[in-house]
Amino acid sequence: MSDFKLDLVIGEDFPAPGFRPEKGETITGAAVSKIFGVNSAGRRAISDGFYRGNGADSDSVGHPNDGNGKREHGSGKKSGPLISGTAYCISSCGMILLNKIVLSTYNFNAGISLMFYQNLISCLIVAALSFCGVVSVEKLNWKLVRVWIPVNVVFVGMLVSGMYSLKYINIAMVTILKNGTNIITAIGELYIFRKHQNQKVWTAMFLMIISAISGGITDLSFDSMGYTWQIMNCFLTASYSLTLRKVMDKAKQFTRSGSLNEISMVLLNNLLCLPFGIILILVFGEWEYIITTDVIKLPMFWVVATASGLLGLAISFTSMWFLHQTGPTTYSLVGSLNKIPISFAGLVLFKVPLSLPNFFSILFGLFAGIFFARAKMS
Repeated sequence: MSDFKLDLVIGEDFPAPGFRPEKGETITGAAVSKIFGVNSAGRRAISDGFYRGNGADSDSVGHPNDGNGKREHGSGKKSGPLISGTAYCISSCGMILLNKIVLSTYNFNAGISLMFYQNLISCLIVAALSFCGVVSVEKLNWKLVRVWIPVNVVFVGMLVSGMYSLKYINIAMVTILKNGTNIITAIGELYIFRKHQNQKVWTAMFLMIISAISGGITDLSFDSMGYTWQIMNCFLTASYSLTLRKVMDKAKQFTRSGSLNEISMVLLNNLLCLPFGIILILVFGEWEYIITTDVIKLPMFWVVATASGLLGLAISFTSMWFLHQTGPTTYSLVGSLNKIPISFAGLVLFKVPLSLPNFFSILFGLFAGIFFARAKMS
């Protein structure tokens, strides 16, 4: 799936009913337990370390925590944080790089169709895991779907805008511009949920604005279309996070268990994306491009497109696995630091033309993101 996950997957305070945290904020152990339904029977981790992170299992959440939110591990689990952290970083970096290859290197001009394909992959894998009894998924019903449709409309817009921004803008600048999501979300929280941020957070967000403006001005590969898509993506991503909180409590009323774990949300979101995707493909005429383009005849194109979809889904698994192995502080900080290798890999692999001022603007934005994460922790 799209790179939106990197923005939503890292820590948010959960007095309000959200499941996709905003970057840089922390999650208490109690909140994690509440959100993912610790007492639901039948939830378990996939054996040999492939944790099904879309819904916490009772064993992993039940482990005692120390004062910093970090879980106690036996002697046989000392390598757990390293393995889970590595898996999370690889899946998040790999997803963005592969999406960029599909959209730019192969010059694939059908971002909606790519989204549809990745949604289909996610649905099939989650359905297969549920059928095999590996994961627990809530039974969907029309009342739940009807409540969830407004959220899904924003979700689709977020995915599509993210695809097109990544096509036209280099990865490093996408990463810096995505900091705008944090700013819009903070403003939305202030007016909708009356949630106030401390002075350090607002300072970090001011630094993010400076880095985004200076980065855009000095961007040698500036593309107005790409920047327009990215600005839309920031607003849609923030809207998705804020809308989701308001819908969550209502959605839980229409489930059998009275809760909605993340694996169920992943299935629900991706499943509802399929009909919307078909409509958009027909409206924007992408089907004509798909049946005439030669790129889909290349086996390696399908390998890369499929791998990007698998890694997109893997982020949901590995992010929660890593969270349960470490704690919110480590998880949030690693998520912010992970932007650095993604940005530099994008600059090197795609041979992005770079000026010295633009390079320092990117560095400034990356460290502003880290400062934001630290400020939220405090």
